[in-house]
Amino acid sequence: MKHKIIMVMLSVALIVGLALTGCVEPVAEKTEVMLYTGGTAGTYFPLGSKYAEMLNKYSDIIDASAVTSGASVTNVKGIEKGESQAGLIQNDVSYYARKGIVMFDASVPQLQGLATLYPETCQAVVRAESDIYTLADLEGKNVAVGAPGSGCAVGCEQVFEAAGVWDTIKRYDLAIGEGCSALKLGQVDAVFVVGATPTAGIEEIAVTTPVRLVLIPDEIVDKLHAEGYSFYVRQVIPKGTYKMTESVATCAVMAMLCVHKDLPDDVVYDMTKVLFEHLDELRTAHVRAADITLDAALDGMSLILHPGAIKYYEEKGILVPAELK
Repeated sequence: MKHKIIMVMLSVALIVGLALTGCVEPVAEKTEVMLYTGGTAGTYFPLGSKYAEMLNKYSDIIDASAVTSGASVTNVKGIEKGESQAGLIQNDVSYYARKGIVMFDASVPQLQGLATLYPETCQAVVRAESDIYTLADLEGKNVAVGAPGSGCAVGCEQVFEAAGVWDTIKRYDLAIGEGCSALKLGQVDAVFVVGATPTAGIEEIAVTTPVRLVLIPDEIVDKLHAEGYSFYVRQVIPKGTYKMTESVATCAVMAMLCVHKDLPDDVVYDMTKVLFEHLDELRTAHVRAADITLDAALDGMSLILHPGAIKYYEEKGILVPAELK
């Protein structure tokens, strides 16, 4: 009799256990999102690293990581090859990728937009004691123009071509950090940087080596627009930046957050939501994040938007132009 009671109790326990097991919700498998950023001397890396941290903190369906990279062009190719699922990219470079021009032999259909973020300033940096005050003064000088194939290098060529000095300078293919170090050591006369201000690499050398920016006047911006580079905008860098004693006029493109078109809609929806609903947290990573706003999220957008991003914007009452759908 005792044996039968034990068997009954075990059977009941087994049935209850199976029933409870059936009630437990299966753990949802997270989607991996690898975010390509840029070099450690720029702005993409600190912002991208913080954003990945935020995605892991606030989304239940995303497993995010941020890695250093060669920035815009490398980030496009990473998405194209499926090596990454997201990237920080200049809006001019994303435009070239969409059209299959300049550094891209064919269009990159895998690339879609999530948001535009902040201005990326074209900065022709020289030592403060230099006699270089205009782009024309760079004729015959040694200039670090950016890593080969980078958005920085392309921007440098376009701006210097518009100024008529591209073919007159001695070019050094150096990334931002390397170029800034070369300027500090006197190995080059100028370094061209496309990046959010203040750019870390420039700030670092400005601590011990006084620097300033060379004027890029409105007529150069007008010429760039006339040549079809409509994504350039005018910008003024205020005095105090890099310890400069005067404000300097220049131009800028826009930083964008781009994604692979095959990412699930709910993942990109979450990515968009986390970005705009936790901006205060992102702003602790870099001062430039203060320029990121929901109202300006589509300003300068040069790609078709991902459907997941469109859903978020429309929920928030943001008008999405037909050409971005």
